[in-house]
Amino acid sequence: MASTTQPTRYAGAAKWIHWIAALSIFVTLPLGFVIANAPEGAIAQATMDALYNAHRSFGLLVLALAVLRVIVRARKGAPPPAASLTRFERIASTGAHHLLYVLIFLVPILGWTATAFYGAPILVFGLFTIPPFVTTNQPFAEIVFGLHKLAAVAMTLIVGAHVAGALKHALQRDGVFSRMLPGG
Repeated sequence: MASTTQPTRYAGAAKWIHWIAALSIFVTLPLGFVIANAPEGAIAQATMDALYNAHRSFGLLVLALAVLRVIVRARKGAPPPAASLTRFERIASTGAHHLLYVLIFLVPILGWTATAFYGAPILVFGLFTIPPFVTTNQPFAEIVFGLHKLAAVAMTLIVGAHVAGALKHALQRDGVFSRMLPGG
């Protein structure tokens, strides 16, 4: 059941989900960049397969964490924006957070969908395999991969802005950054 009062702090679970998702995104985005930009044959096939498996596994982890994040937020709520934020900071942070919520669902869903249309199974951290859920259609897969890449670039830009804002508040020691630190 959702909380009837707005909390003054983020729930412990929300903090941990945030940081595990952040680390997963910081692994997934560079892997995707390497995969997308490696010249044909520049990386041994076994290494490229390992990069794809890691990228896809962390991408699905981001998606699973996004689902958990929404559940925790619905049950535990979230504190209001810090009173110390300027009007611009409040608008920018709210907009960035909303876009990040959309992108932490959209980017992995597009990647998973494109992979399925490509006909490739996903080996998740070497533990189990998720088979394609649609009939192979590689031309359509290429279109969806293009959308996946565009959404990932947007995510990279928004994450960069988010990190810059977080660092600003960490350096100012105004309490905004510490609201998301585990145990704080």
